[in-house]
Amino acid sequence: MWEENVGVNVRARKVDKNSMVPPEEQIRSYIVENFLLGDEGELTASDSLLESGVLDSTGVLELVGFIEETFGVEVSNEDLVPENLDSINNVASFVEWKLKGRAEGVTKTA
Repeated sequence: MWEENVGVNVRARKVDKNSMVPPEEQIRSYIVENFLLGDEGELTASDSLLESGVLDSTGVLELVGFIEETFGVEVSNEDLVPENLDSINNVASFVEWKLKGRAEGVTKTA
């Protein structure tokens, strides 16, 4: 029962795909609300999400689901590398790169 409520709350917090909010802000908001329980603390955009314990392997998969759903891009297995997903900056750059590739009709992995 609790897990069902958590799922509903997480979905309700997701940012609209058509939002004018920059990807970095949407990603930060998602991470803070879903993994830090709303307490941003001293998290910077360049902090390692894995080394700091913000994300574990399950958290990475949840973040990938958020990226795919929110930004409408596909994250392939080859994309699952720290260079793409280990900090808010890396995730934002990755998303912007994917969005640019989608707009140009290019499919490319890291």
